[in-house]
Amino acid sequence: MAKRTKKTGVTGKFGARYGVKAKNKHRKIEEKQRKYHKCPNCGHFKLKRESTAIWVCGKCGAKFAGGAYIPQTDAGTEVKKIIKGIVGGE
Repeated sequence: MAKRTKKTGVTGKFGARYGVKAKNKHRKIEEKQRKYHKCPNCGHFKLKRESTAIWVCGKCGAKFAGGAYIPQTDAGTEVKKIIKGIVGGE
């Protein structure tokens, strides 16, 4: 039996509604959100999203706030670089 949702993936639940562009955007975000990410505390790929911007590691139990759909946002990494430059420069 053929796989039904090869092209649509998780957006198959929307059926013919909302258009292809909106469904593709939603699919990309949801795939990033639902996959395992690398834990910044222990380094294992066991980090899952618990709620909006709340991430929990299944290995070490670390719980922290991050981005809404990914654990670390671009703005967050830029702030880390700036802080590291200020603290490391002195």
